Amino acid sequence: MDALIARADAIRPLSELKAVKTRDSGKGKAKANSKGKSKYNHIANKKLRSQLVHQHALNSNLSKNALETQQNLLSLAADDAGSIQVTGPLEKTWRVSQDEIVASVGGEAAKGRRELTFGPGQGAKRMKWSQNGRHLVFISGKGRNQKAARDVTFLQDQSFFAVAQKRNVFVYDRDGVEVHRLNNIIDPLRLDFLPWHWLLVAVTNSGHLSYTDTTTGTQIAVHRTKLGACNTLTQNRHNAVVHLGHQNGCVTLWTPNLPKPAVQILSHMGPVTSISVNPSDGGSAGSVNMPGRYMATAGRDGKVKIWDCRNWKGVVREWTVRGAGDVELEWSQKGYLGVLSGGSVNVYHPPHIVTPYTGSSSSAAPPLYLSHPIPHKPLQCLRFEPFSDVLAIGHNKGLSSILVPGVGEPQFDSLEADPFENAKARREREVKGLLDKIQPDLITLDPSMVGKFDSAALSASGSSLVATAAQSLLDKSDKVKWGANVQVKNVGVDVPFSRMKRVERLAVQGKLDTTGAGDDSEDSDVEMKEGGDGDSDDEGGLTREEMSKKRKMRGKNKSLKRYLRKQRKNVVDPQVLAVRAKVDRMREEAKAKKLQMKAGGAVEENKRKSALDRFKAGSGK
Repeated sequence: MDALIARADAIRPLSELKAVKTRDSGKGKAKANSKGKSKYNHIANKKLRSQLVHQHALNSNLSKNALETQQNLLSLAADDAGSIQVTGPLEKTWRVSQDEIVASVGGEAAKGRRELTFGPGQGAKRMKWSQNGRHLVFISGKGRNQKAARDVTFLQDQSFFAVAQKRNVFVYDRDGVEVHRLNNIIDPLRLDFLPWHWLLVAVTNSGHLSYTDTTTGTQIAVHRTKLGACNTLTQNRHNAVVHLGHQNGCVTLWTPNLPKPAVQILSHMGPVTSISVNPSDGGSAGSVNMPGRYMATAGRDGKVKIWDCRNWKGVVREWTVRGAGDVELEWSQKGYLGVLSGGSVNVYHPPHIVTPYTGSSSSAAPPLYLSHPIPHKPLQCLRFEPFSDVLAIGHNKGLSSILVPGVGEPQFDSLEADPFENAKARREREVKGLLDKIQPDLITLDPSMVGKFDSAALSASGSSLVATAAQSLLDKSDKVKWGANVQVKNVGVDVPFSRMKRVERLAVQGKLDTTGAGDDSEDSDVEMKEGGDGDSDDEGGLTREEMSKKRKMRGKNKSLKRYLRKQRKNVVDPQVLAVRAKVDRMREEAKAKKLQMKAGGAVEENKRKSALDRFKAGSGK
């Protein structure tokens, strides 16, 4: 407020400015009050003037508090906000234990540290958090058949979740009651859900990638990967592209509108065990944590590699992990990378993960941020909780959750994912999500191409148009009547001959038959009824009967003529409108003639007699 007052005083004359400085020197707060009082000195009512001065002071404090709040939010959005800070170079963050973190954080945050023990061999194999981070679903080895469930994922919210079992995919509600079974997905291995498109993605043991629309229950696409069984599936939340890791070390990127992978890279010298893409919720366009920019892969060759999804020109950084067993990866909302290997969980800081290492050893690991050993081997999966500093770990005996300060996004969009939403807000968000559902055809590697103009299509629209079937297949009589208006246009100027349709190829070669356009049309039947038997035309000296026989010999039910009739029926141009008007006029004339004959009592001579006419009274034998 003092800065605004100083700017206003600077506009005043110099003599008056010096007087104000002399009078109000060293009285910042009193200066604001005197400014407010002097602003309302012209009001005679003392009560009203005091109320206005008090309101002016409240507004000043409110604007000051709003500025401080905004600065605090910006500081929370910084990369290092909420993370562990050390006081000296000899101290390391990875030496801080979970007991020290729990003792230093608040009581509500300390509840995130849990240990759930189920028993040997009954731990959490796969797990998934809901979008708002309030619910967690996992599958374990409990039950008679420990290999029945293979993967699990939430659908649009915590109300329904899908489980990949040995035979099919089953959908359950929040109470665990089975509500649906997808029989068209056989022997699934991995599942994932695209929230903006409402698509359930599943990959099977036979290597088939399936997309199922959960709003209608229909299967919109099935792709054959031709790379065998796939045990790794994830999505890029920035563009909804599905990433698959295969047994031969390849990573493929799939969209529902392409039968082949959009990108295929050889990432490891062994089977790919885990893939993770940095989520779109954290980071901005100007930071290293840009949405969907980096992909992390892990293989049985013991290496972790970071890839740039913009150009795929090579590995950004790679290092070798210690410990036996498969490696699992998971990105947090703030760009921290969790690596599960052996008997410990390691978390790395985002600036060091994506920075290329220029030292002597190209496979040096980035600086470690946090490490936590777990004795219950083998470790099977890990997931970061959205909008929280909690990392859930599934192991052989149960489920553990640890605190990792700084990995969660402090700000959330209540219209997208609200951790504090109630039942009414959940229903409204579900309805809004259905209305804003994105079509699967819009899934591409570059989502920014949606809404742009296609320059090739715009240039092609200005070229000569291809002649329609109704313009190129008219009777000779119509050509004589309308003359040059029905001439066949130049077909396929900008279209290669190999990509033309059969009709267009015949038109270019001059072999297109233009005499059979009106074979089975109604106007030809009317003309045949009007004309007498034996009347001849100038068309080659053939009578109408000979012309009809000639046309019948060509066959009415040829596939080409059926196609041309459909094309002619769907195209509306001046020539077709003229032909239709001519047919309507002939129909009206025939109808009027028939009514006239009925009114006059005339009987057609060539009327065909019925077999029951012999029983009429007075009929001859």
